[in-house]
Amino acid sequence: MSYIETISADEAEGAVLEMYEHQQKHWGYVPNYVKSFSHRPEVMARWGRLLAEIRRPLDPRTFELVTFAAAHELRHTPCSLAHGNALTPFFTNEQILAIARQEDLDFLTEAEREMVSFSRKVARDAAAIDAVDVQRLKDCGLDDGTIFDIAATAAGRAFFTKVLDAIGSLPDAAFRSIDEDLRVPLTVGRPISTLDDEVMKGISD
Repeated sequence: MSYIETISADEAEGAVLEMYEHQQKHWGYVPNYVKSFSHRPEVMARWGRLLAEIRRPLDPRTFELVTFAAAHELRHTPCSLAHGNALTPFFTNEQILAIARQEDLDFLTEAEREMVSFSRKVARDAAAIDAVDVQRLKDCGLDDGTIFDIAATAAGRAFFTKVLDAIGSLPDAAFRSIDEDLRVPLTVGRPISTLDDEVMKGISD
C-alpha cells in the first residue's frame, strides 16, 4: 500500500523493471520501499550508491547500531525491524530492546552508548547538536572521520525513512517472520502490510 500510485511488476519496464529484478534477486520478492521509488528509479540507484559509501568505513556492528538507533527514533517500522534484526548476531533480543528503550546499556561500550545517543539526536533534531555532543564522542576515542560517518549514517536514514513514510509505504509482509519478541515492540510506526509480497515470475536467484 502507498498513498501514491506505484508501478506494478506487471507494468514495469526499462529502469523500473531492472530495479525490481535486482531487488527481487536480493530479497526474493519486490519490497514495498522499492515500489515507492518506481517513478524515480534513478533516485533509488543514487541512494544505493550513497548508502554504500556511507557504510563502507564502518564495521557492521557500528553501522547497524547507529542505523537502528536513528530508525527507531524516527519511528520507522521497516528500518527498525530490519536493522534491529540485523543486530541479532551481536546482541540478544533483550539487549536490542534495551537499546530501543534507551535503558540498561552497560553491555555496550562507552563509545557505543555515545554513538546511540548522538544518532538519536541527529534523527530527532540535528540543529540541537552542539560542540559538547561531538566532544563526548571524541572523549571516547572517535576521530573526526568516524564522527562524520556516524552523522552521515543517521542523517541518511532520515532521508530514506521520511520519503517512505511521507508517501505511506507499508512494511513488507515478510517482516512477520521476525521473532515476535522483536517484531511487536519494534513496530513503532506504520503497521506491517497484510497483503502478500509481490513476486515477479521468471527471475532466478
